[in-house]
Amino acid sequence: MRVVAGSAKGRKLKSRDGKDTRPTTDRLKEALFAMLQFEVPEARFLDLFAGSGGIGIEAISRGASQCVFVEKSRDAASCIRENLTLTGFRPVSELLLKEVSAAIRSLKEEGRRFDIIFMDPPYDKGLEMQTLICLAENDILAEDGLIVIESSVNTKIEAPQGFSIWKERDHGISRLTFLRSIEPDTVESR
Repeated sequence: MRVVAGSAKGRKLKSRDGKDTRPTTDRLKEALFAMLQFEVPEARFLDLFAGSGGIGIEAISRGASQCVFVEKSRDAASCIRENLTLTGFRPVSELLLKEVSAAIRSLKEEGRRFDIIFMDPPYDKGLEMQTLICLAENDILAEDGLIVIESSVNTKIEAPQGFSIWKERDHGISRLTFLRSIEPDTVESR
């Protein structure tokens, strides 16, 4: 696993070992950031289910002003810390060693808001919709912000009230779903 582009381009990142680990491929990462290229510079980025931190690190490398990583596994959190040290991105990063919904509620209590919220939960466990609902209830997405979900192509994402699906793209076994918030009086369209 490596940083694909930006200030840390080519830097090799550590990843966790184990059958539950499924790092985002470089090809999918390139596709994701091609779609986000105008959104990332100066963005406040939230990486949920961060794993080894590869997506958030890529965002910082491409100009995000800061990234909060949320990961509940101590082993994964240790890997994120090592990768932040390797890339020199610790000063613009924060790591929350918490379960995702608890972290979202905590960020809401602190009044924090994010321009891009990325989530890559374990596939086929129903965590995408559960996390989306938690995000909708806690309102930590900045105005004109974007939620991006990496999921299995078999997972159907439905926009919770107040959001609409902006676009979806399939890449092999993975799907990227992009959601934006909508005004209460706006008719949802796809």
